[in-house]
Amino acid sequence: MKKVFNALLALCVVGLLFICWRSIQDDIDFKAEVTIRENAVKARLLQIKAAEEEYKLQHEGYYCDSLWKLVEFVQTGRIPKIVKEGVLSDEQMEKGLTEAKAAAIVNSGDQKAIEANGLQNFRRDTTWVILSDSLFGDGFNADSLRYIPFAEGDTFTLMTSVNATRSGTLQYVMECAAPDASFLKNMGRNGERLIVNRRQLADDMGSYAGLKIGDLYNWNNNAGNWE
Repeated sequence: MKKVFNALLALCVVGLLFICWRSIQDDIDFKAEVTIRENAVKARLLQIKAAEEEYKLQHEGYYCDSLWKLVEFVQTGRIPKIVKEGVLSDEQMEKGLTEAKAAAIVNSGDQKAIEANGLQNFRRDTTWVILSDSLFGDGFNADSLRYIPFAEGDTFTLMTSVNATRSGTLQYVMECAAPDASFLKNMGRNGERLIVNRRQLADDMGSYAGLKIGDLYNWNNNAGNWE
């Protein structure tokens, strides 16, 4: 009888140890999944940031105010790429030759001037390459920019604004955001609890309950709120 009791006690101890281990492991797995989801959202936001900054360069300082238009810009846009061959020597630069002047001489086609300035092997050409390939690599699906990872079809919120600084100059700003409630959905009770806790913490701190880049009211060079 004593042996049976000891065996049952040993099984109970093993069972309790397993429950404790499972609880700890579940917590570790949950935190790891949260990190995976956060990193995916951050990566997508940084892609949107890259696309917006290129859009701004090509549209007189304005940011794109629509994810649909931004996707179309990435799909159809082009970006300039300078092809460089040769470099100016110290002697050439001391004589007042600059990159711009050298390029102008070469582009003029004047062989005598080219030879006189030693620019036979100098070349500066601008070509236009596909924006999507240049920013994100071959085969990038531009339409994916709209969607928050793990959010089952939820899209990012994109807003733009033009603010006047104290000096009177105009400042173009943008903000793109993904709420915790979107990319942390379907993670069970722990996920629901985390969403509520984060929302409460954000309310207490006056911050955003989620991940975002940029800020409509405070220019921050489109930094992420996790940085």
